[in-house]
Amino acid sequence: MDSGCGRKKNDTRDIVRKQYAKIARKGGSCCSPNSKCCGPSPESVAEVVGYSSEELSALPDGANMGLSCGNPTAIASLRSGEVVLDLGSGGGFDVFIAARKVGPTGRAIGVDMTPDMISKARKNAESFARKTGLNNVEFRLGEIEHLPVADASVDVVISNCVINLSPDKSQVWREIARALKPGGRVSVSDLALLRPLPESVRTSVEALIGCVAGAVLVDETKEMIKAAGLRRAKFEMKSDYIDSMSDWSDPLYKEIAGNLPAGTKPGDYVTSLSITATKP
Repeated sequence: MDSGCGRKKNDTRDIVRKQYAKIARKGGSCCSPNSKCCGPSPESVAEVVGYSSEELSALPDGANMGLSCGNPTAIASLRSGEVVLDLGSGGGFDVFIAARKVGPTGRAIGVDMTPDMISKARKNAESFARKTGLNNVEFRLGEIEHLPVADASVDVVISNCVINLSPDKSQVWREIARALKPGGRVSVSDLALLRPLPESVRTSVEALIGCVAGAVLVDETKEMIKAAGLRRAKFEMKSDYIDSMSDWSDPLYKEIAGNLPAGTKPGDYVTSLSITATKP
């Protein structure tokens, strides 16, 4: 079955898993695994999308890998005692921030399909426990299309710039609905298309790892969420994030821009999208 980017689903997963394993071993995105120079620092990326200096300073070293395109923990309005599930948790960045918000009576669970990321996150969790005294985090190896959690066991699902990497986004949204308790909510930051990408970008591995080649139109995302049975969905588009990456001359986005028609830029095609929805 095709992923929508000219690749089979398993091929897409293998590409993403291998490239993110490289990122985990390097300790950060540094724009792309093969680039020789870096764009903005992980701290700069996080600050642009709304993380506070207090949140960032409390993180274990290496948890912030510069892979954010939004701030799902902020839009989730997390409360003490809640169980939070982070899809594509990487080094644990949003899990650790969520863990402090839900406190000792809550729990923050991260799921990632890359063993190197899970190993990194678990080491970071030891540092987090020493630093905060909290033992409320857990990291599980698994695919976001087949979440390793029980039905109706989670209060909040969050995800930060990950669902676009999935070759089966409809299945991801169905899994989100399955995992949520009745009345539970989802808060996702991701990338979406304002208009279809040229084929030259869609077939670029660099663009895939940057969450761009796998992006779908905003209206398609809305339909998938509705079909999954989630309701009261709200969408906020933030194209200024893409424009800021272009202004920083990030090598990944320069690669993407080089494959676009003359006179256009990534922000003309792609937006950062904040999504909230509720399970009835």
